[in-house]
Order: sequence, then structure tokens, then C-alpha cells
Amino acid sequence: MRALSRLLLASVTILLLAGCEDPFSDNSVRNRGFIYCGPGQPNTFNPQLTDGGLTADALSSQIFDRLLQLDPKTYQPVPMLAQSWTVSPDGKEYTFSLRRSAKFQVTDWFIPHRGVNAEDVVFSFNRLIDSDHPFHEVSGGEYPWFDSMDFSGLVERVEALDDYTVKFTLSRPDVSFLSTLATTYAVVHSAEYAEKLRREDTLSRIDTHPVGSGAFYLDEYKPQQIIRLKRHWGYWNGAAPMEQVVYDVSIRGTGTLAKLVTRECDVLSSPIASQLSVIEKDPDFILSSQTGMNVAFLSLNTRHPALSELEVRQAISLAINREALIQSVYYGTGTPATGMLPPMSWAYNEKTQTYFDPQLAIGLMAKAGYRHGFSVNLLVPLTPKPYNPSPRKTAELIQSNLKAIGITVNLIAQEDVNRKQLREDLDSLDMVLTGWIADNGDPDNFLRPLLTCNAKFTGWNLSNWCNRYFDRFLDAAIATDVRADRRDLYLQAQGILRERMPIIPLAHGVHYQARNATLQGITLSPFGDKSFANVSRSR
Repeated sequence: MRALSRLLLASVTILLLAGCEDPFSDNSVRNRGFIYCGPGQPNTFNPQLTDGGLTADALSSQIFDRLLQLDPKTYQPVPMLAQSWTVSPDGKEYTFSLRRSAKFQVTDWFIPHRGVNAEDVVFSFNRLIDSDHPFHEVSGGEYPWFDSMDFSGLVERVEALDDYTVKFTLSRPDVSFLSTLATTYAVVHSAEYAEKLRREDTLSRIDTHPVGSGAFYLDEYKPQQIIRLKRHWGYWNGAAPMEQVVYDVSIRGTGTLAKLVTRECDVLSSPIASQLSVIEKDPDFILSSQTGMNVAFLSLNTRHPALSELEVRQAISLAINREALIQSVYYGTGTPATGMLPPMSWAYNEKTQTYFDPQLAIGLMAKAGYRHGFSVNLLVPLTPKPYNPSPRKTAELIQSNLKAIGITVNLIAQEDVNRKQLREDLDSLDMVLTGWIADNGDPDNFLRPLLTCNAKFTGWNLSNWCNRYFDRFLDAAIATDVRADRRDLYLQAQGILRERMPIIPLAHGVHYQARNATLQGITLSPFGDKSFANVSRSR
């Protein structure tokens, strides 16, 4: 999304509000708000355009609402902007009744004249699925998360039946559709604001100057410094206790742990494993943890001459010491992965095991014709993630393990992964150390974007792998709403993965968050998103 990044950088000067004090020395922030420290810089304020990162994980839930949200305990879709819904007997029509009390935010660049209605929902989703929509090509015209789910192929039509009733017509039954609408990507924009931008011929501002109906609105953005959100007094679920939230996105001075200790930050998102003991010993901080719906894995290019051999892929899996990985990288906090789905998933196969057997791996290498080994490149994104707190250390352990069976691994370090670029260079990749954080609780969200045939072109299938039987099991699983039948289908699909091994599951990480003990109401989600609508500070 290079064009998008250039577009945002060209327009951020409009957001640099004159006369604002340095938030890091402004006591009023802590009196009436808090400072959040987390990795990453936004390249847009519209989560529809992203495939993760700060915008989707931390900003989207503050600025925007969705039709649905995920219950924090059951992980099932519950009302948000939609207060109720019905599904047709054939599973292809979803009709939503909207709440009438939701209002859009008042910002320096837009004053709404009406509340949220069906027109806004139709606009927000037609932009994604209609290539002739006036906003479809704005900011690059790519919607990576929705493309990975084949959203435009699934949704045939979105229409307003009246001011507060919206109907989605699908091309095929999909019982995971409600969960899809509950993700932080499926946000609702203001159609009235979009029309204003269309008249002014400034369409791209919809992505750089957002207007949502969430608990906070964007007040200020200084690239490489801060993002300031202010309280939306008209929020339908009651105004937030906090007046403002300031995101420290600077790269100045000391690291994030030092900022927490010196009180420059009130919340530290995703502290790395080696920092946990320091935080736990300080009574001024509270360390929270949440078992993550995530997985770290090694993606193998199945078109590579050696990696195309099943015995070689099996040997790689047997050669990796996952227990050592958990101890040295995750400091004992993670879980060895036996498959793509984590233990908290209802489709997890508890009978599956992984083995560490270098001698058997050496035998498989010889059987495949690689008795003397071979050399491969391993692309390593260096940015720590909840599923992999230290990618470089993980890569070095894998490098050492594979050397023992004759595979020479050349590490290619990169700050982060541009998945679009990776898809364009699939044939030139040997192995990629990567991972996934689920966006909802449905197993389809783990398997379809990463491993289906269609995902080679629209998703994140970095293994160049395609198995039609695997795809058929997934398609059958979303066509029935019987949980037991769905689980059986997903178990069979996972059986194909274990047999063919296009990826090597490594570990499931735990998501940690540290906060000042005076803050209450900050929760963790296994999906990475978080809302600050109920955060308050004790005195």
C-alpha cells in the first residue's frame, strides 16, 4: 500500500493542530485521560484498508462501531449498531434492525445532521464489494482482510429496506458471516460525510480524517509522535469516563518498558516476555494476560525443489524443538502448537501431538534424496507479535535445529512483512517465519485466509499450496450450523494439513498488557482488539 502511505503523509499536515502542548509533559492528560504505548504507526485510520496493526487492533474499536461485536466470554456475535437480526431459512439472507440512538462524531472537519441509519451501512459495505462504487478505488482500492475472506464473492447485495433495516444477500450460506461482521475491520462509515467529500472532490479524506460513531473521535495526529482521541459525548452507550486517550507512537529516547517505569506511559501493550518479571515486581503496575487466539508458524514454499518433497517438510517439523522454543523465546508462557488452531478453539483436536526426533528427520531427508542437505532462505519479520515475542531468537533456534539435519538456513531479516509484496514474490520465497491472530472465534478465520487455494491470490497463503479436498471441507463447514458437524469437518481439514504439512505450526502465545494500577476497565481480548469506552482512573 505504498500509494496509501504517500497519500496519508501528504495530508497529515492538516491534522497538525497549532498550539497543542506536548502531551508527555501535560498533566491534564493523566487527570482526564491516559497515555497508551504500543508498537507501530498507522498508515491509515480506516481499518477496512488494513490487514492488522495499530489501526485494526487499537484505534478501530475507539473510533468506529460495527453492526455486531464479539462477546468477551463466549466469543459469539452480540448486538452493537444492530440491535437484532434474522436469518432466512436458506441461510443466504441476513436482515438487521439498527438501534436508533447511535450518532456520528462531531469533528473539526465534519458536523453530522443525522444519526446512524441504513444508508451508512449500505455505503460502508458497497464500497468493499462494488468495483464501480465512487469510493472503491480511493486510497488504493485494496481491502486485504476482506479479500482474504472472499467477501465480495460472498456478498451479492446490501440494501436498505427502510431507514433502520438493512439486508445482506449472500451468494451461498455461510454460518461464519455474523462473526465476520463482528470483526474490527467491518466498520460503519458516515454516508453523509462521504457525500460531503464527494462534492468537495476530497474523497481520500474519508481514510485520513475519519468520522465514526465510536466512543472516541480523532482530535490530533502528529506522525512519529502522538495520536490524540477525544471523548464522543453523544455515544449511544453512554459517554466514556475518560476525556481523552493519547497514543504514544514516538520512537524517541528509551524503550517502552522505560516509559512505563518513568510514568511516560499508563498502558504498555504487548510487553515482551523478558520484561514481565520487572513489571510483576512493581506494585504500581498491574500485569494482565489473555490466552491468545493466535499461532506462530513456519511457512514452506511447496514449489521449492526440496520443500516440495513431503519427507523434507516432515523432517523439518521433526527437527524443531518446540519445548526449547517455549522456554527460550516465550519464557515458559506459550504453548507448543500441534496444529493451526489454539487449544481455546472449539474445533481444536486435543488428540494431536508433535514430536522432536532429529534422527528420524535425518532418515526422512535421506529418503527424499537430500542426504547431504540443501540451503534455503528464511524471511524473518523482526517486529515482536503476541504469537512470537522474539522472531529473531525463534529464527536462530530454527536455524540451529535444521543445521543438525543438514539444512543450511540463511536468515533474511526485515522489520515487518508487507503481505501484498510477499504475495507478488511467492515463487522467490523459500520459508517465512510468520503467524496469525484470529479476528473472531470461528475456526474458518484461521484456515481459509492462510491455506485455501483462493488465498494464494487474495489472502496470505505463503506456502503456494492448494488442496481441493481441504477447501471442500472448509466450504462444507460454513454451510451448516450444526456445531458437531462443523467440528468433524474441521478435524478432517486439519488432518489434511498434518498429512501434507505445507506449514509447520510452532507455538501459541499469550497476550500481555501492563497498566498503571490507578486505571480500571481495561480489558484484553484474544483477538487483539480493545475498547477504552469503560476505562476510568481511581485517585
